[in-house]
Amino acid sequence: MWGIFTKSDANGNGAHDGQENHLIDLRGVTKIYLTHAGEFVALNDVNLTIEPGEFVAVLGKSGSGKSTLINMITGIDRPSRGEVYVGDIAAHTLNENQMARWRGRNVGIVFQFFQLLPTLTILQNIMLPMDFCKMYTPREREQRGMMLLEMVGLERHAHKLPTAISGGQQQRVAIARALANDPPIVVADEPTGNLDSRTAEHIFEIFGKLIDTGKTIVMVTHDHDLASRVHRTIHIADGEIVTEQQEALSIAN
Repeated sequence: MWGIFTKSDANGNGAHDGQENHLIDLRGVTKIYLTHAGEFVALNDVNLTIEPGEFVAVLGKSGSGKSTLINMITGIDRPSRGEVYVGDIAAHTLNENQMARWRGRNVGIVFQFFQLLPTLTILQNIMLPMDFCKMYTPREREQRGMMLLEMVGLERHAHKLPTAISGGQQQRVAIARALANDPPIVVADEPTGNLDSRTAEHIFEIFGKLIDTGKTIVMVTHDHDLASRVHRTIHIADGEIVTEQQEALSIAN
């Protein structure tokens, strides 16, 4: 599934510098943006590894580099310096077309503001990534879409438009859409930031079930209570990882 351009291609010897193969491996990643005020260093020489099946929370103040970090993992943005390996792919080497194809099949993204297309039904929103990546037959796409809606408890709303359901329900649809092509990695940017505590808990429970199925989740959050219940928390300040802490995964209160 990974294909395209691999760690072994990057090193020419199939060994990835002799290091263990992690699912996600950021090596010396720096991201610099040019602004009217000069250079802004969003990430500064970040090294990070994440293993298959881990649930990792990324914490930090606004502007600390949290979103830039996950944009490196998803390929939405590219490092100014350093290397990003995801699975067997040297993601920092892919061109835009290669990145779009790879990301569509291997990384599911959940956004804070849902980003559902308002003119498509809920079911059509979920089927869209399958269409884009030419995954499954048209009949299988609909069946899979309904299965994912059932998983998040929204099968009754399949043919409604996003505006006809609540924000919490839209976020559950966004999670189902992120899972459309059965990616091994789910990246969520403040997925509970606009939700009440009860709905946020429900979203977190869905993530816990995904971990049970073997998914790897990287979640940016401001919620320290939720973050304390994942496998590992990473704290970022001024573009650098300042602390990492192992947690005891606890989905239920």
